[in-house]
Amino acid sequence: MDISAMNKSELTELIKLNKDKTDKALIDKAFSLRKKYYGDKVYLRGLIEVSNFCKNDCFYCGIRCANQKVNRYRLSHEEIMSCCKRGYELGFHTFVLQGGEDDFFDDETMCKIIGEIKENYPDCAVTLSLGEKTKETYKKYKDAGADRYLLRHESATEEHYKKLHPVSLSLKNRKRCLYDLKDLGFQVGAGFMVGSPFQTEEYLAEDLLFLKELSPEMVGIGPFIPHCDTPFRDYAQGPLELTITMLALTRILLPKSLIPATTALGTISKDGREMGLLAGANVIMPNLSPLDFRKDYALYNDKAYTGDEAAESIKKIEEKVSALGLKIDFSRGDNIDFQKEKQQ
Repeated sequence: MDISAMNKSELTELIKLNKDKTDKALIDKAFSLRKKYYGDKVYLRGLIEVSNFCKNDCFYCGIRCANQKVNRYRLSHEEIMSCCKRGYELGFHTFVLQGGEDDFFDDETMCKIIGEIKENYPDCAVTLSLGEKTKETYKKYKDAGADRYLLRHESATEEHYKKLHPVSLSLKNRKRCLYDLKDLGFQVGAGFMVGSPFQTEEYLAEDLLFLKELSPEMVGIGPFIPHCDTPFRDYAQGPLELTITMLALTRILLPKSLIPATTALGTISKDGREMGLLAGANVIMPNLSPLDFRKDYALYNDKAYTGDEAAESIKKIEEKVSALGLKIDFSRGDNIDFQKEKQQ
């Protein structure tokens, strides 16, 4: 069974067969591929949630602009640098600056932050996850020293995308952003939620085919989890088994990709993150954000923001990863193709 050669209908049938269970052969294939390209390494990224202000109103997101119950915050320049300092002391060599689409962080402000991080920690990578921007802005980020950019496409099907987002957002522009980032030389991350409202197996097959076409260096996949203050509050969360299946299929289709075992996986199941690692994931992103703000960056209900998801629990993370026969790696953890480029 050559999954990489499957068309949409074949992928759809495969997903239907494995939506309520995890197929051992599929999981083993995915795990062997991540081992082939990355060995036993599980890369750590230090996550810094810089702001929960957002001008967008995505129907699934707890920090959507229409939600008046959110305790809004944004980290100062000094607070962000303090997070990086603490993370570097803990051993992190990648900092992920994530936030809502907050216009407070204009080009000048963000480029100053990126530049200072790279000046203070030249051996570290800077990853951004700040939403849709113009190509000009992305170029400024790149010129300032940013290495990677995460922007989930959420759905590669126009009909489905429209049901998840307000009319001000479009799949066409989301794809434009991703291809602009690729063109500028970023290590690019795309991805989607599994089990989001109105999603079908056909839509998931289209997500996989889009990822294959885009060929991103990173892919974020996690289950949909409803938030009580959104229009999707009454929808069921995405199933664990289907999420693991989609993660494994992504590893098989994009064997060199960097795939996180997400916080959302760890939220819906105490063993979710471990299951993700065994299905091909090779990244974990502990939280470096100040403790006082973590609860306010609530994209969904019951988000894990302390315990094993927190940077302070590295020892517990190492123990759990080691129990799987894997080992934590504190290096930059670039995509293997970018590692080769740097060596040439």
